Amino acid sequence: MDGICSNNSLAPNTYNLFKRPWDGIVLAVYFIGLIVIGIWTSRRKTNHGSTEGYFLAGRSIPWWAIGTSLFASNIGSEHFIGLAGTGAASGVAVGAYEWHAVWIVLLLGWFFAPIYLKAGVYTMPQYLGLRFQSQRLRAFISIYTLISYVLTKVSVDLYAGDVFMKEALGWDIYPSTITLLLITGLYTITGMLSNH
Repeated sequence: MDGICSNNSLAPNTYNLFKRPWDGIVLAVYFIGLIVIGIWTSRRKTNHGSTEGYFLAGRSIPWWAIGTSLFASNIGSEHFIGLAGTGAASGVAVGAYEWHAVWIVLLLGWFFAPIYLKAGVYTMPQYLGLRFQSQRLRAFISIYTLISYVLTKVSVDLYAGDVFMKEALGWDIYPSTITLLLITGLYTITGMLSNH
């Protein structure tokens, strides 16, 4: 058990992700490919100035890209770090939650998509504001959802990304967090699914 920390969790980790040159090359090609695809996709023009243009990318994306986007937006670094670690420690039973979540998402989609389409809305706060004729409720739900998302999903994703960057690159938590926030902020501000 040389080099493996069994009982002392404070012992330094001796594993280096880039021990072999191919590891770094594959990771670099992956990220360069992502950047090239992102830049190529962002060159396409859509009406990004409206709510419909922002949330639905101007209705210019094919169904398979929407499905892929929905799937990818549910996957975060917490899956790669947290679920993989839990699965390695306790077995594949932890994956049952993720497998069964698919059916609930499909059921919710089949139930809510017709309601949203009929009402001509794109977000839950927009629907609730229309349903109850209350801009205050719409604003409250928007702010509440934003705060909840930042405190639960974003913070966990950032920490899991920090864990990965510490293991892969040896970076401390603050440079990792700042790098992840800058990349994510740049991606979000410049267009999400489409460009201006």
